[in-house]
Amino acid sequence: MTDRPTPDGRPDEAVPETASAAPTLIYPCGDAPEPGSVREIAPGVLWLRMPLPFALNHINLWALADEDEQGPGWAIVDTGTKTPEALAAWRQLIAPDGPLAATPQGARITRVMCTHMHPDHVGMAGWLTRKFQCRLWMTRLEYLTCRTLVADTGREAPVEAIRFYCQAGWSEEALDVYRTRFGGYSKYMHAMPDGFRRLSEGEVLRIGAHGWRVVVGRGHSPEHACLVCDDLGLMISGDQVLPRISSNVSVFPTEPDANPLGEWIESIARLRATLSDDLLVLPAHGEPFRGLHARLDRLAHGHERGLERLRRSLAEAPKRAIDVFGALFARPIGSTGDLLGMATGESLAHLNCLLALGEVLVEPDADGVRWYRLRTA
Repeated sequence: MTDRPTPDGRPDEAVPETASAAPTLIYPCGDAPEPGSVREIAPGVLWLRMPLPFALNHINLWALADEDEQGPGWAIVDTGTKTPEALAAWRQLIAPDGPLAATPQGARITRVMCTHMHPDHVGMAGWLTRKFQCRLWMTRLEYLTCRTLVADTGREAPVEAIRFYCQAGWSEEALDVYRTRFGGYSKYMHAMPDGFRRLSEGEVLRIGAHGWRVVVGRGHSPEHACLVCDDLGLMISGDQVLPRISSNVSVFPTEPDANPLGEWIESIARLRATLSDDLLVLPAHGEPFRGLHARLDRLAHGHERGLERLRRSLAEAPKRAIDVFGALFARPIGSTGDLLGMATGESLAHLNCLLALGEVLVEPDADGVRWYRLRTA
């Protein structure tokens, strides 16, 4: 049960931060490559960029020089969405004279690795794995969650999902819009492979000449895989660490009592404590950057400020989830549509975090709408 994707096509990204959000970050890799072309940023590491049909109009992909029993090729990290534009870019990349041509016969892709299950990251995975007869590599929770969401296609919105948004304070008009848009997750996805190779926390993958360590983050998605190569000083961060926007952290109808913001904050602290600040970070959106610790500090501080604004808002009077948007978001949230869904999910993530900390109480009214208030004693 989900309300993904959002109207700008992002099941995952929150409001862009201001231009001064990360003054300490350094962007050493120059302009992004055009779709269908590549830019080498380290030996055997290529930067690809795919168009997205959303307000966030691009995603970065990565090709890692690889070799298996059949010879040289490329391991691909993330894939873009299923759109004609992405397909055209992929065809250009893998053409016999294209930038991913690894053999006299043309391109070879040895494996497709997806950081997590959002359509901009996994949408073309089925097409690529079938075309090149290679395997999909994902963490278990990301793969299974993806398969579950794909199964929503063509279904009516479940009663539990309607109840979830009623409890948050949605109007009948908003619920009607939700009903009509439910089940659109697979719109931008090729059919997923029926099997996968599991990625696990701490596992070191041999990709070509280098080892890449799997580092799992949580909160933005259930079991998001980052890849760290200490030899090259690189971190493929997916959406777990982005330079200019803060990834959406939301509660959804499938697990209404989840505490993804608590998981996100814990993940930020763990990455800060265990990863070198010298890494060049290769994010899914924006440009490669240096300044990992400064960025993690800013992300943590941003959520701390959001929680503090939420506390002040709840101290004024009890509120529904839809009543706290002003405390958390810089831009206005409409009364219907998918932006409302994203904002509701993020608001509930903050409210559930305060509930888990014991700072907030919640009480339903006669209509089942949940009202949150700050605990005073």
